[in-house]
Amino acid sequence: MDEQPGSRAGEDLPMANLGMLSLGIRDAGVLYAYYMPWVRGGGLFIPTQRRYRLGDEVFLLLHLMNEPERIPVVGKVVFISPHQGENRRPQGIGIQFDDKEGKSIRERIERYLVAYRDSKQPTQTF
Repeated sequence: MDEQPGSRAGEDLPMANLGMLSLGIRDAGVLYAYYMPWVRGGGLFIPTQRRYRLGDEVFLLLHLMNEPERIPVVGKVVFISPHQGENRRPQGIGIQFDDKEGKSIRERIERYLVAYRDSKQPTQTF
C-alpha cells in the first residue's frame, strides 16, 4: 500500500485513500465461486491484499463475462478472508451490494448462474 502524507506504515487509512477496486470475471464457475447469495441483497468476494474493516464502503468496477461495459458497484465490507485464512481460501473481502443498485446487479449475476442453481461446489466464502 502506498503511504499517504501524514500516515504511518501499517496504519489503517480511510476508504477514500484506498482507491477503486476492479474485478473481471469471464467464467461462470469463477462467478459462482465469488458470488454470495446468502448476503441480503447479494454480494461478491473480491480477492485483494488491501486492508479493510467490516463496514468499510467499497467502490468496484465489475466486468462480467463478455459484457462490453464495466458495472459500477457500491457496497460495504461484510466478510474478510485474511492472509492464509481458514481452508486456504484466498485473501480478500466480501461486499454487500448497495440497496439502490444491488437488485439489478444481483439479477445480472444470477442469470449467468442458472446452471449452478443446485450446485454443492465449494465457493471462496463458505
